[in-house]
Amino acid sequence: MQVIDQITREIESVEGVRLLNVDPGKATNRTVVTFVGAPEPVIEAAYKAIRKAAELIDMRKHKGEHPRMGATDVCPLIPISGISMEETAGYARKLAKRVGEELQIPVYLYEAAAVIPGRTNLSEIRAGEYEGFFKKIHEPEWKPDFGPSLMNEKAGATVIGARDFLIAYNVNLNTTSVRRANSIAFDVRERGRVKRDGDPVTGKIVKDEQGNPVHIPGSLKAVKAIGWFIEEYGVAQISMNLTNIRTTPVHIAFDEVCKKADARGIRVTGSELVGLIPLQCMLDAGRYFLEKQQRSTGVSEAELIKIAVKSMGLDELGPFEPEKRIIEYVLKEASQEKLVSMTLKGFMEETHSESPAPGGGSISAYVGALGVALGGMVANLSAHKRGWDARWKEFSDVAEKAVVLEKELLRLVDEDTRAFNRIMDAFGLANGSAEEKAIRKAAIQEATRKAIETPLQVMRLALESMEIVAQMAEFGNPNSVSDAGVGALCARTAVLGAGLNVKINCAGYDDAAFVEQTLSEVQQLIARANEREAEVLSIVERVMAS
Repeated sequence: MQVIDQITREIESVEGVRLLNVDPGKATNRTVVTFVGAPEPVIEAAYKAIRKAAELIDMRKHKGEHPRMGATDVCPLIPISGISMEETAGYARKLAKRVGEELQIPVYLYEAAAVIPGRTNLSEIRAGEYEGFFKKIHEPEWKPDFGPSLMNEKAGATVIGARDFLIAYNVNLNTTSVRRANSIAFDVRERGRVKRDGDPVTGKIVKDEQGNPVHIPGSLKAVKAIGWFIEEYGVAQISMNLTNIRTTPVHIAFDEVCKKADARGIRVTGSELVGLIPLQCMLDAGRYFLEKQQRSTGVSEAELIKIAVKSMGLDELGPFEPEKRIIEYVLKEASQEKLVSMTLKGFMEETHSESPAPGGGSISAYVGALGVALGGMVANLSAHKRGWDARWKEFSDVAEKAVVLEKELLRLVDEDTRAFNRIMDAFGLANGSAEEKAIRKAAIQEATRKAIETPLQVMRLALESMEIVAQMAEFGNPNSVSDAGVGALCARTAVLGAGLNVKINCAGYDDAAFVEQTLSEVQQLIARANEREAEVLSIVERVMAS
């Protein structure tokens, strides 16, 4: 860890770069480091990390289960937002050139950054590994893209490129046999296994007209896989790289390994994530496993993640902490959800304090979220009601809609307070010269419009949620009809409460046409909310009386 810490400190020393995750593996003797930032700071941090790794790691003494060719084995740049893959590839080439020239390390470009045909695939570049590269590097077709055509004995060689987000994922088996693990890996990976005449293990390799081995494809597209034994855990694993998670999501890869392992008399006991994973992958996995159980998928993010973790055994070898392993959670700033991250008591006390925000707007959004959450609860209870098993999908779909509305209303809890704070900030701007007055007025007007639009959106969403609670009052589990009624009361409160905020903020906005149109919509939303509440409460009374 002392070596790893020295390398990661180089990354953290670059302003504008944030270190997200450090995932060392004992048996692989290999650490995956994830950091994020704007392009120039990122490639500066990558260069400094590669330089420090070359200084500290001696490849002549390095051993590990994972294939490798250098102290920095591979450095992929991944576009997250605001940048194209083509631009990212350009930065990868810029980094590769600097590493090759300044550090005298042979560098190969791969994936989207590759400039030589046949060098897109990392495993083909790395074939032969560190030990084999002393000879391989002298072959004309394996001349490095940058740096000397001579192996760096201490630092080895490095691969740098640009690619989409890749998930490094290992599936644990109840065997210690590497050969059996490899057989399963060959069953599932896209490349498959070499075709042989006669016996599939000892038979003669079949070759094509060019003399290349013919492969029998595996069952999963965009998947690379090998089998290995991890001494620290005492088990064999299928180690996979999922290179296109839209083509083969993590839950499909897990289930397919389970099927192939079972066919060979081997059981999957769990799995292990290396590095970070996008939130959507975990949510999709949670829904997938709930659907297999014919259970409602309209549950919270936290519940979906829990189902995904338990279904794939992601916590078998150690705790799975979503806030440290899911990329969106790692990137999220605490200030983005200041209010909704509080306890109920903390939120109440913050509201009670001298500060004018959070106020009625945030409270209206939260009450609206509670209302639609009650509608979602009734839908989930209905999906599990004895004798209603055939209707689980019907109620699951309703619960899914409730989750979407609930999530947006919760976002508006904090957004309403931010909108108010922006008005206060605008009023605090300099107000001396004519130019300053104009800038200040424009800022106030812009902030005021946002402070109108935010509670107006709360009104729309809360009214939309009343359709869900009405549906659940009429057709949902009759034992929970009173909960649907309370949901309607909450939704109406949210509509009327947010409406008050819209009206008071409209008083400070200069665009008369916008104000007139907005206030007209407010009256329509309030009228419809009053009507819908009365309709739902009538249904509730009828069901309770029957």
